[in-house]
Amino acid sequence: MDDAGFMRRAIELSAACARTDEGPFGAVVVRDGKIIGEGVNRVVPTGDPTAHAEIVAIRAACQAVGSHVLDGAVMYTSCEPCPMCLGAIWWARMSEIVYANDRADAAAIGFDDDAIYREVAAPLDSRKLPMRRLSASEALEVFRLWHAKPDRVPY
Repeated sequence: MDDAGFMRRAIELSAACARTDEGPFGAVVVRDGKIIGEGVNRVVPTGDPTAHAEIVAIRAACQAVGSHVLDGAVMYTSCEPCPMCLGAIWWARMSEIVYANDRADAAAIGFDDDAIYREVAAPLDSRKLPMRRLSASEALEVFRLWHAKPDRVPY
């Protein structure tokens, strides 16, 4: 299968999902020319706001390869990833994102992520969702403990 074939699969998944009570999103993770994970939007049926197609596909791919690292993998997704999914793709160390619909297309049907993009870019003290720091020194001790662990697994 080539790029177009992998994208077709992501769009097929999104179309099947759109016929249900789930959002119209599908994604596949590909490594070495093979699909290693697929996902559709599962937010409503699972009651999990993180169950976007890309996250579901990443979870499946990680389980398939037995690792939290998906280096060399490509995310094919029916829509430009939201900020949460983009972060997950970065954390998984994937090498590329290929998408069909963009964020403006998603906003036009009610999936508008612009507020989140603006919130993430804003300084902490001017964000709409208040953030405050508490017990930093206690929490920092745990970080020091973990960092000193000789057998820690790096992310």
